[in-house]
Amino acid sequence: MNSHLSITLQTLDKSFIVIGYGNDLRSDDGIGPRVANEVEAWGLPNVKSLALHQLTPEIADTIKDVDGVIFVDACQLPDVQEVQVLTIEAEETGKSMTHNVDPRSLLALSQTLYNHHPHAWCINVPAVNFEMGETLSSVAEKGVVEALEKINFILLEQTHHHEY
Repeated sequence: MNSHLSITLQTLDKSFIVIGYGNDLRSDDGIGPRVANEVEAWGLPNVKSLALHQLTPEIADTIKDVDGVIFVDACQLPDVQEVQVLTIEAEETGKSMTHNVDPRSLLALSQTLYNHHPHAWCINVPAVNFEMGETLSSVAEKGVVEALEKINFILLEQTHHHEY
């Protein structure tokens, strides 16, 4: 992507983390990790990425010191036909904080434990195949490309702003 140099020059004073999660052995469920690995390959300073099987409470410690976090996950909902980018806020879900943690509850946990949570986005990528396998469907492949473009845009946009 042509804008990587621009991001490289501008991200020196802000830090970001891209967290892609899902099971990469269940076809399209591996969208999140695939996106996170691609972002890691960009090699941008102050932009880290994590490819995870699932979100866990320990991630609150990982996100507590960054300016922005982008969560990426596969989405299998009939009304989600395109990649969605949602700005999210901390929200207590009432769930046990042991398994199946979601992005909003992680932000809330970071706020509770460290009195801070980063600006956050959730990128939902359309998925159609969750069968055993490591190959993404054409819908998911297209979604990965779009998700990477959206991450690129978020990073560019946020590095142009000094305040959230």
